Amino acid sequence: MRALGIETSCDETGVAVCDSEGGLLAHALHSQVDVHVEYGGVVPELASRDHIRKVLPLVMEVLRQAGLELADLDGIAYTAGPGLIGALLVGGSVARSLAYALEIPAVPIHHLEGHLLAPMLETRRPDFPFVALLVSGGHTMLVVVRGVGRYECLGETRDDAAGEAFDKTAKLLGLPYPGGAALAALAERGRPGRYEFPRPLLDQPGLDFSFSGLKTAVLYAARAAPDDEQTRADLARGFEDAVVETLAVKSLRALEHTGLERLVVAGGVGANQRLRARLAADGASLGAQIYFPRPAFCTDNGAMIAYAGAQRLAAGQTDEAVIRARARWPVASVEPPAGLAVEEQR
Repeated sequence: MRALGIETSCDETGVAVCDSEGGLLAHALHSQVDVHVEYGGVVPELASRDHIRKVLPLVMEVLRQAGLELADLDGIAYTAGPGLIGALLVGGSVARSLAYALEIPAVPIHHLEGHLLAPMLETRRPDFPFVALLVSGGHTMLVVVRGVGRYECLGETRDDAAGEAFDKTAKLLGLPYPGGAALAALAERGRPGRYEFPRPLLDQPGLDFSFSGLKTAVLYAARAAPDDEQTRADLARGFEDAVVETLAVKSLRALEHTGLERLVVAGGVGANQRLRARLAADGASLGAQIYFPRPAFCTDNGAMIAYAGAQRLAAGQTDEAVIRARARWPVASVEPPAGLAVEEQR
């Protein structure tokens, strides 16, 4: 089953083609950083307009890379939420229109399902079930993944997501947009231990997260600190160390809680090198297997949507001829395709 995947949930236009048996055939991504940089954050209307300009050229580019024509597609998958409603409608409109013209099915995909299944794009892939640490600009949660469409949320953030805390802390340190990557780069020059920030909720049972207090602690420390480059680097290092330790400890706690031995790290913050190193080391000490998608598949991308769509289409999922778009959509409410559900019950 060859599926075209379209991702337009926020500020990146991603398109890919995936075969349910042959794997990823081609993918392309357009980032909108240059569009939003002067505003210091994503402007929804500008994001929607840029998706309109880029999505169809990317579709044609991906088909050319894969050596395919539109007529070779068996179905189309598109991100239906959660995300910016205008941006979602762009991808949904293109997907539904192409599907109608080609007389093939189109299926709506949950953005977080794409992230949770992204490790399946790699040669080294986990078996179900596994625990996933989904950590991005909009979400931080621990999820048990039992199969396609079978997700159980163990814990999530009570306020800011980790990626959001990275971006806000970067802004208060005077770093340019996008802030998360800039802060991680600055932290590389920071001295560990000069600033010890709180590790939120680590002294409490459970698997929830909280990062707003950590961000505030950095703000107060920055106000009292000398204004020089080394101090800013030390603040960044102290913040990053606190986030990494919090995520790592909670992730290992989730493995112990579930009795599972496989941990997947997904989402944009999953590309953070210090987090990867910490989880790899801690996982090895427990005898757990840790899986990381390549950095390009941690951030938003079309490949993860194409993969999820190919699996659902192969299981026989279809949808009405309507455009689905939801700004909010709990991942725990996602259901498996009927065909997969029956197969897993045997």
